[in-house]
Amino acid sequence: MVPAAELHGLLVADRERTAELISSLSGSIASMVEAARLTTSDDEHDPEGSTIAFERSQASALLATATEHLADVDAALARIPAGTYGVCERCGREIAPDRLRARPTARTCIACAAAVGPNRGG
Repeated sequence: MVPAAELHGLLVADRERTAELISSLSGSIASMVEAARLTTSDDEHDPEGSTIAFERSQASALLATATEHLADVDAALARIPAGTYGVCERCGREIAPDRLRARPTARTCIACAAAVGPNRGG
């Protein structure tokens, strides 16, 4: 088993990075919205309009992904004191220490993650 302090440290550092990313992306999106509000350009005929819309869409998608990841980190941090961290939610076996080091938010062991497919097994 991986020392709890090591994993807790990985999760806390991940949480800080993710919260900073969310803050940065939120600021970028707010700036884009404000800039669009202040201009009177017609996105349909403005060659830059589609680029701005794409950038805003991309930033919004990154924000959604980061917000979801932050929820995963918070859930992992909550599992530590509950005593369920490092235990597969599907089969109840221990999650391999190397998997937890590589993916501290993992909720399933490698075998169960493979059985449910990519991005579904945590």
